[in-house]
Amino acid sequence: MNTYTSSSNSRESSTSHSQGNNQGGGLGTIIRMSIGLMVLCGLVYPIVMTAAAQTLFPHQANGSLVKDDSGQIVGSALIGQSFTDSKYFHGRVSSIEYNGAGSGSGNLAPSNEALTERAAQSFSDWKENNPQVAVSEVPADLLTNSASGLDPHITPQAAAVQIPRIVKATGLSESQLTQLVEKHTEGPDLGLFGESRVNVLLLNIELGQLLK
Repeated sequence: MNTYTSSSNSRESSTSHSQGNNQGGGLGTIIRMSIGLMVLCGLVYPIVMTAAAQTLFPHQANGSLVKDDSGQIVGSALIGQSFTDSKYFHGRVSSIEYNGAGSGSGNLAPSNEALTERAAQSFSDWKENNPQVAVSEVPADLLTNSASGLDPHITPQAAAVQIPRIVKATGLSESQLTQLVEKHTEGPDLGLFGESRVNVLLLNIELGQLLK
């Protein structure tokens, strides 16, 4: 009787000890894996990606910053700017005034009165500033907001319809401005993705150089 009881107690003690070791080992594994993943994903990966980006694509990695002739940073090729002077090409409507601190649009429904009023004002402004070109000939991107409110591009057609106004305001020839737009027209990415577009900031920087 005593021998059986002693044997049972010994087995139970051995089992409990084994379970304790297994639990302790499992916890240790979890801790080691967690630390390893934090180091890998939070330290090693960002350092490797940053180094690769700075080596292979330094301009893009640093924000695609645009500089003028004096080396002064005037903006980013990724974020549009508001141009209102009649001598320059105008970009898309932006409900956030191209504030790079955030992005987004009003997402107003077609039936929304505020959108109707804004569109009517855009039509009125176009007629006043571009009497040579009928509203019916204006591409939609010049009168509509982009989803981000930061779009730096317009279509080549949107740039072309502004040429008559700029010719009148600057005295430059239509052929000069047409060549300028063609020079800054970017095709679809890899020839397949997206549409042809013109970066308004880059276009206006070179236009400004012609006006000096």
